[in-house]
Amino acid sequence: MISLLIRNLLYWLVLIVITPLFFCLLLLAAPLPRRARHVFGVSWALTLLWMLEHVIGLKYRVLGSENIPTEPSVICSKHQSGWETLALQKIFPWQVYVAKRELAWIPLFGWGLVLMNPIMINRSDRSRANQRLLEQGLERKRHGFWITVFPEGTRTKPGRIGKYKLGAARMAKQFDMPMVPVAHNAGEFWPRNAFLKYPGEVTVVVGPAIRPSESVGPESMMAEAEAWIEARQREIGGVGPFADPDEKRQRLASPASA
Repeated sequence: MISLLIRNLLYWLVLIVITPLFFCLLLLAAPLPRRARHVFGVSWALTLLWMLEHVIGLKYRVLGSENIPTEPSVICSKHQSGWETLALQKIFPWQVYVAKRELAWIPLFGWGLVLMNPIMINRSDRSRANQRLLEQGLERKRHGFWITVFPEGTRTKPGRIGKYKLGAARMAKQFDMPMVPVAHNAGEFWPRNAFLKYPGEVTVVVGPAIRPSESVGPESMMAEAEAWIEARQREIGGVGPFADPDEKRQRLASPASA
């Protein structure tokens, strides 16, 4: 436990040191084209991901990487912790996030996030939020960015299912972009708002792209994505120290499961 605490303190020390440095670089790069600015934000994320893997011992594996399309797509991911906000930037091409407006108020991190061209929405004004999703999403696609959406809107505990909102599917259909479902079990090692991150191996599963068509609406697209994601969550869950008890019991009863 002492070793884990020391490794986590080192991680947080690096986070505290590099965040203002990368923010300053982002600020200096503000006049540059968007994709040029993006280098600094992605480098910040990859530095922290390296620390998690090599200092904390939180490694990961990706299944289904052959399903990643070659063209810009909408990433529709499960949201359990802060880990996936870092790792998705390495697993997929350059992307922007759909994020709640309140994140922009966090000193340094939030200001840097704004310089990374996210789609910031006010969740209390749903009609306006949907409009901004569509307006800004199309603009981001024109710049060649992928768009990452956490359809449940907030982090959920392992074994729990939030309400899947339609924003990702609406953008995919309106912009004629593939929607790529992503499942993972990061919350079993990095719980929500936790100071300590735990060693282990996160499993990320990338599903076949759900492509829009004239005959399929956003509701059907999101229902398909939700069914696929939650089925994979049950398959990969139950391995980490903060796994859902039911999923952990199921895995112990079926040790040969994936």
